Amino acid sequence: MKAIIKTGGKQYYVSEKDVIYVEKLNGNDGDKIVFDEVLMLDGKVGSPYLKNVTVEGVISKQGKQKKIRIFRYKQKDRSHRKTQGHRQPYTKVEITKING
Repeated sequence: MKAIIKTGGKQYYVSEKDVIYVEKLNGNDGDKIVFDEVLMLDGKVGSPYLKNVTVEGVISKQGKQKKIRIFRYKQKDRSHRKTQGHRQPYTKVEITKING
């Protein structure tokens, strides 16, 4: 079975035993999580979500991505230069079951 779920403002195309990286979710390693915003299941499309369909997963890791550097400046103005870094947090989820 294949499904499209929505979490963190993004959509993910998943099947059982898939591993996905999503925006940070609350929970610890080993916690079960249920996605109830399912947009499609094996070609069946909801408007906007399918009823009585869920996707279950297990949180396997909480972490941060690689650091990116942000450098801002104004041309010909040496007084305005700024360097900033950012590490986006993520959650690694293993999809265990698709109910529907």
